[in-house]
Amino acid sequence: MFFANTPEPPYYACIFTSQRSDKDAASYNSTAEFMDELAAQQDGYLGVESVRDQNGLGITVSYWKSLDAIKLWKENAAHKKAQEKGMKDWYSSYTTRICKVERDYTSK
Repeated sequence: MFFANTPEPPYYACIFTSQRSDKDAASYNSTAEFMDELAAQQDGYLGVESVRDQNGLGITVSYWKSLDAIKLWKENAAHKKAQEKGMKDWYSSYTTRICKVERDYTSK
């Protein structure tokens, strides 16, 4: 696993917790890769960390410079299309949380 290289706080985290359905795995995987690439091109993007277990429970944390950057990502047309597909086919449930990172530390 690779850790996102984030700046000194404050910055923001968008935490997406999801339970995958059994539908359309090939389309999901290719879209997820594309969303990672597209997000990395967005102004204010700082990085991402993502895991999924064998039962389909996943947690993705994307890091952003500001709430405005998160809002622009949420409103991105390709991202909106992926969100709609996710609600319809890929996830049986999900939760998104937005938080401000005020402090971080590492074992480096």
